[in-house]
Order: sequence, then C-alpha cells, then structure tokens
Amino acid sequence: MRTVRVELAERSYDITIERGVLKDIGPMMKALGLKGMAAVVTNPKVGGLYGALVVRSLEEAGFRPVVITVPDGEEYKSLNEAGKVFDALIAGRFERSSPIVALGGGVIGDLAGFVAATYLRGVPFVQVPTTLLSQVDSSVGGKTGVNHPKGKNLIGAFYQPRAVFIDPDVLKTLDARELRAGLAEVIKYGVIWDASFFSFLEDNADKLLKQGEEIITAIERSCAIKA
Repeated sequence: MRTVRVELAERSYDITIERGVLKDIGPMMKALGLKGMAAVVTNPKVGGLYGALVVRSLEEAGFRPVVITVPDGEEYKSLNEAGKVFDALIAGRFERSSPIVALGGGVIGDLAGFVAATYLRGVPFVQVPTTLLSQVDSSVGGKTGVNHPKGKNLIGAFYQPRAVFIDPDVLKTLDARELRAGLAEVIKYGVIWDASFFSFLEDNADKLLKQGEEIITAIERSCAIKA
C-alpha cells in the first residue's frame, strides 16, 4: 500500500494506492468514521465491471449502499443529471452523514463531488477513480462541477473528499487510447516539476504501457506533485 497525504488543514485527507483496494473500501471508509447509507454514483460500464464488488465491500462493513447510475459521457456532466442524483438522494432519505462514493472517471468524480458539496450543504465524499487520468488529475485537489451550455465547468465548488482510493488493477479494463491519455498527464508532471521523474518515465515507457509496478510509482508521484 502506498499513501499520499494531501495537507489542507482540517480538510486534509489520504490518497491510498493499492492493487485490489476496491474490496477493502467498506472497512476503510468505516475506519474514517463513516457509516449508514452510502450512495455509489457510477456509470453503466464501470458499474457493470466493479459496482458489485464495491457494494459487497460496503455491505460487509455495515453500510447500506444505493447505486445511482449516470449515463456515460461528458454531455451528462450537467445540472440536469445532477438533479436526477439529487432526486435519488432525497427519495432515499439520505442524511448529512451519508457518504457519496464516486466510482468512475473524471465525469463521475466531478458530478458526484458537486452533488456532495451541495446536497444538504455538504455530505462526506469519497473518490474511487477508475481511469488513469482521473487517478492522477481530477480526483486530486477537490475541484468539482458540472458544465453549462455556455461553457465547461462553469458551475461547481472546491470540495475536498474524505479519502481517495486508487486501485491500479482497474486500469486493465481501459482501452489503449484512455491509458495513453492518462500517461500524457503523467508526463506533464515530469515536464513542469520533476526532471528525475521525467527521466523515470522515459526509461520505463514500455513497462508503464504494460502496467507493471512502474505504473504505481507513476501514480504515486503524480498525486504527490499535484498535492
């Protein structure tokens, strides 16, 4: 297990990076003092792959999970779709202590985070990013929001999660284009901040594409730089 601490005074939190961590999300959330109902916001593809595993982990830890599915695609990062998530939370009688778990890529993380920031003026929020880009970028820093017809991310809030859980194994279900998009973001960290990290990426490019242990190092260093 590797951990990156994001220091933000009383809003500080840990990013946990570990293969297979999805099965441990329930106990780890319980250890944070979270309990009760939990909304798992996801999309059909990710939910189909990993939703049952996350739900089972939450149930075994004593949570009462409810899955809320949002269609896949940037066009669904909208106030209209956020409204549907609010409807589901209200119908389920979710309370201020009820956590929202974002299980998906950047669209899910941004949308679920915006809902968490604004439902009942703020409920606990946990990020479980499932793309490399979201693992090294959008899940770190607390930027949440939705798009407006006049522009991208015009409506949102800075709202820090209680925790981020990164499972590198989920990257095995990404297509090559998505993986390379995430690696482009990783390379940017080396370019703008850390020459030795850039050299590491150059030396291990093939191993990164094959998702060896080097990908964990790359995720950890990228998160630390952004933090």
